[in-house]
Amino acid sequence: MHYRKTITFSILLGTVVMLSAFMPQQQEPKPTNLKVLPKNISHDDLDKVMDGFKAALGVKCGYCHSPRKDNPKKLDFASDENPKKEIARNMMRMTNKINKKYFHEKDKEGKLINISCASCHNGKEEPVTIKI
Repeated sequence: MHYRKTITFSILLGTVVMLSAFMPQQQEPKPTNLKVLPKNISHDDLDKVMDGFKAALGVKCGYCHSPRKDNPKKLDFASDENPKKEIARNMMRMTNKINKKYFHEKDKEGKLINISCASCHNGKEEPVTIKI
């Protein structure tokens, strides 16, 4: 009698597991309107890049991204309405060109040295120019 319950439970559990494999998986929405970053960038990698921008400039997402028209409390990440977004793209293009041209060799420890947003911004919205 005890083995019947075990077998029934095992069959039921196996059926649930097999059916769950055919359930539609909830996918993260693909980013749109990427002009500098790779179009196939993963959601996690995109988050890391954006977190890097926030740290390098000491800002939040709304600094470059515009609010949504239907809900101003949320951001429209695809919108180009905020001019700071195009400035960020140009800065990315600039640092990519500089790194490709001048910083393509590794240091003594084998690390690739390059510049980034933080190289000039140091956690500030506007880079500070040192007066000599």
